[in-house]
Amino acid sequence: MALVVMKFGGSSVADIGRIMNVASRVVESKKAGNNVVVVISALGNTTDALVQLAYQITDHPPAREMDMLLSTGEQISVALLSMAVHAQGLEAISFTGSQVGIVTDSAHTKARIVDVKAGRILDELEKNRVVIVAGFQGVTLDDHITTLGRGGSDTTAVALAAALKADLCEIYTDVDGVYTADPRIVPEARKLDRISSEEMLEMAATGAKVLQVRSVEFGRNYGVVIHVRSSFSASEGTWINKDDSRMEKAIVSGVTHDTGEAKVTLIGVPDQPGIAARVFRRLAEGNINVDMIIQNVSENNVTDISFTVMKEDLESSNRIMKGIVDELGAKGLHTDEGIAKISLIGAGMRTHPGVAADMFSALAEEDVNIEMISTSSIKISCVIRAADLKKAVNAIHKKFGLEKGVVMHE
Repeated sequence: MALVVMKFGGSSVADIGRIMNVASRVVESKKAGNNVVVVISALGNTTDALVQLAYQITDHPPAREMDMLLSTGEQISVALLSMAVHAQGLEAISFTGSQVGIVTDSAHTKARIVDVKAGRILDELEKNRVVIVAGFQGVTLDDHITTLGRGGSDTTAVALAAALKADLCEIYTDVDGVYTADPRIVPEARKLDRISSEEMLEMAATGAKVLQVRSVEFGRNYGVVIHVRSSFSASEGTWINKDDSRMEKAIVSGVTHDTGEAKVTLIGVPDQPGIAARVFRRLAEGNINVDMIIQNVSENNVTDISFTVMKEDLESSNRIMKGIVDELGAKGLHTDEGIAKISLIGAGMRTHPGVAADMFSALAEEDVNIEMISTSSIKISCVIRAADLKKAVNAIHKKFGLEKGVVMHE
């Protein structure tokens, strides 16, 4: 008997009809002989509606109270789905994240899972019940409710799959898999049948919205087999596995984009040892993740430091940086929200020269200026103007022939 974790996003349970459809899929898996654990998000746009309510009261809602508020969305959906499974003839039981022992750190609104106590779920599976768990939430060791950030239900599902040693984690969503680019930007984008966890990690980190990046980290670290597929069809989606050295590797697997970042520039910073450490230590203490960093060539013993942060962290970043400007005697601070990041990902980049040159050529041919560049062994990312995003992504996708099939090497 296989143990399967099934995760359904908010669009999959947007109304009663869709909740009943999810229940049917759960019942089908259970009747096929599987032990089934379901992780579910809040219904439709519930989370957005709750956020709007909070901001009607205050422009600065306390993070702890936001977690108390937002965690209620999933509590509604797990109860309704449990009722729907009961209505179709099977026993089911619903739980919040805290009830099944999903323990997190204390970083409210973007907490990280530090432990999963799987005993209660295993006890219920022994009773032949379908176990339905609220995604996106957990609890600290001192019993404060936390949430895991946007897409956190993905992380809940993969973390449970790891803790339960599940045979498979199925992520059901409103798309039928992982594509070579966002089909809304590139109509010719193709669905990938499979992708390595390493490549998926880079794609998630650079803007692919199919999976939250931390869920992919869990999958990679604990060897969880993940299948991303559509809630609305029975067709296979995209399989995400740990790397297999026997498989051929794609030179390039996909192009991603992200418009959710802003660029921050500290102007006229003293060019001295330890300055950069002070700047980024202060941001880290503020729980702000920094993505790309670039420092200009020093002139007259001063330099400019630019970096990117998520737009949702920009207000906090600016508050911290204004203090740094005064502290260091820098000349000023500039922020730019009109940027986009585009990234090219492929495991074959390690051994295939010329990928960067081809990417930059594709951008140059469309008269797209590059403002920042960062690389890893399987990724090249560029910051460009947001207005150039669509033509840039299409140009790169076409340059590498991704609409025809992923170019392979042995």
